[in-house]
Amino acid sequence: MASTWKNWAGNEIAHPTSIESPRSEEEVVSIVRSAADRGEKVKIPGSGHSFTPAAVTDGRMVRINALSGIYSIDRSRMEVRVGAGTTLSDLNRLLAAEGLAMANLGDIAYQTVAGAISTSTHGTGVALPGLAAQVTAMRMVDGHGNLVECNSEKNSEILDVARVSVGALGAITECTIRVVDAFRLHAHEQPMRLDDVLDNIDELRLSNDHFEFFWIPHTKWALTKRNNRTDEALDPLPKVRGWIEKTFMENFAFGAVCKVGKMRPALIPRLATALPSSGARTYINDSYKIFASPRLVKFYEMEHALPAASLAPALREIRAMVEKKGYLLNFPVEVRFTGPDDVPLSTGYQRESAYIAVHVYKGMEYGPFFKDVEDILRRYDARPHWGKVHHREKDELSTLYPRFNDFLSMRDRLDPQRTFSNRYTERIFGA
Repeated sequence: MASTWKNWAGNEIAHPTSIESPRSEEEVVSIVRSAADRGEKVKIPGSGHSFTPAAVTDGRMVRINALSGIYSIDRSRMEVRVGAGTTLSDLNRLLAAEGLAMANLGDIAYQTVAGAISTSTHGTGVALPGLAAQVTAMRMVDGHGNLVECNSEKNSEILDVARVSVGALGAITECTIRVVDAFRLHAHEQPMRLDDVLDNIDELRLSNDHFEFFWIPHTKWALTKRNNRTDEALDPLPKVRGWIEKTFMENFAFGAVCKVGKMRPALIPRLATALPSSGARTYINDSYKIFASPRLVKFYEMEHALPAASLAPALREIRAMVEKKGYLLNFPVEVRFTGPDDVPLSTGYQRESAYIAVHVYKGMEYGPFFKDVEDILRRYDARPHWGKVHHREKDELSTLYPRFNDFLSMRDRLDPQRTFSNRYTERIFGA
């Protein structure tokens, strides 16, 4: 009897023939080899935080949570070997205990290392690429059931493309990641008028180590976040104030506002003013405690990476479209930035990128709004985030990635019988 699996947002449901939890790399090899021999499909769901059908399967679903923790640390090379099933939140704590840290992180840390790498997860900072570019070695089980080790000296051509693979090349079991000494961030969060942000966007993104902002639809305001490295002493938000502002206001209170908006959409523009348009806060804390924050309110998300120089005109088009069509949006629109990297299927491949992420509260209609945003971003050569809702297919995607065919060739080499395929990979890479 088939099992049932749902992703974090609940918009993707699978009925795999089995859900297995191997306790070792050897067991992963055995499962994949058995499936390949029988012509069965295999998918690794990670933490299920993808909004796409990336992990959906009617074959065998394999949870690699047991492959977790730090296996070794090479301080001379500033690299750590970690189990691919380690969540980023756990990895952050383990690194901090060793006086180490990730150079950059996204704002959600629920993902497993393998899932975050495979979908081109990123943070923000014009001098820093996404997580996959920090990977220096990997171990994975290919579509034949063979264990493949790849690094700069062995199978480097596999490592080159497998760092972002959308789960289509094999089951990642272990990663070696470049790290840095633990550091603190000086955080300054301040509302600004959206037009002022867009008029000064180059100065804001280039003069801060990590800059991002959230435009509040139906208002003229954006909430800006400037995070800069500092040697100053820790000065976190007081415990009670921090809980009120970060957990209560950004989750429980915001969730209540979203629920009211879902029941009475006409109130959404008025409810949007409940988000602050004045005041600022400044504090200093360990980097990972500032990069990632709790996300208790569930939503659907679409995100695209476009050339950084196109951010202002693209976002202005989106704002005009929202006003013209009368969409009622109770979630902010998030904007972040990264530097270029050399990972073939990375959304930041060979260009400075701006990321526009749109969200809709869980249970509300998101299709028409997402499609209208996507149509605008198409005109700016925007690349969709592999783990977030989009409607792109192979022919269009191949024009956005100069080395798309290199990836397809590696897929034919590592998984010729498509043990790791599903309807999503068939749509984006072909059958």
